[in-house]
Amino acid sequence: MKTIPLLAISFLVAILASAIGIISVQNAAPVALNFIFFKSIQMPVGLVLAMSISTGLIGGALLQPLWNLSDSPGSGPKFPANPEDSEPLEY
Repeated sequence: MKTIPLLAISFLVAILASAIGIISVQNAAPVALNFIFFKSIQMPVGLVLAMSISTGLIGGALLQPLWNLSDSPGSGPKFPANPEDSEPLEY
């Protein structure tokens, strides 16, 4: 049962890697990133894409335990998903 998610993740990584390769070949000119007044060195587009994707994946992996902390037993939904499940209000 766990093989299907792993297979899907493998396909996603393979598609991302091939997309980075295709884009890198088509856009071989170096680019520089500008952020506010900071400017990076000249580097190929493929390297920029690979670094940003890996940074996002690593950042998501590091933040995953923090998201799981909010799933504590007392932190259920504030509103029931089904209105029939809610208790009637008494005025």
